[in-house]
Amino acid sequence: MRGLEESHHWTKYSKELKEQAVSDYLNGLGSLKDLTEKYGISCDYVLRSWIKHYTSGKELQATSRGMSRMKQGCKTTFDERVEIVNFTLAHEKDYQGAVEKYGVSYQQVYSWVRKFEKDGSNGLLDRRGKGLESKPNLTSEEELRLKIKQQEERIKYLEMENGLLKKLEEIKRRNRR
Repeated sequence: MRGLEESHHWTKYSKELKEQAVSDYLNGLGSLKDLTEKYGISCDYVLRSWIKHYTSGKELQATSRGMSRMKQGCKTTFDERVEIVNFTLAHEKDYQGAVEKYGVSYQQVYSWVRKFEKDGSNGLLDRRGKGLESKPNLTSEEELRLKIKQQEERIKYLEMENGLLKKLEEIKRRNRR
């Protein structure tokens, strides 16, 4: 009957419990149903996913408290981002723990960890707006020369476009004959 009850909370499972349940199943010490009842696992699917995870060579980890609601983005410095990533990695990628300790969003912590793993601490640098080159201060004469050059390029483009359209018309006219 417990399997029919609706769950309204996120169940936490320790790493040891997961390993013991998977070990018992792989050693033939019970069926999925028996072991979910024995260890108080919410459903067969949960145990099946642990077994799949374990047999694919991945390490089982304790279940965190689940996702948090999105927090309003807050500005962080480079050093704060490095500290948050180091905390998360030191605690076996406990994103939720970092969210609670530092007051940043889950998605942001996850993103920083991924960037750190890919590019190191350089991945945590804030590069927003750095791709745009600011225009150097030009004298009025230099600005006029720049405008003339842009207009000449535009005229050249329009002349080329006009020539192509004339050739297209000529081809259409030949095909009508």
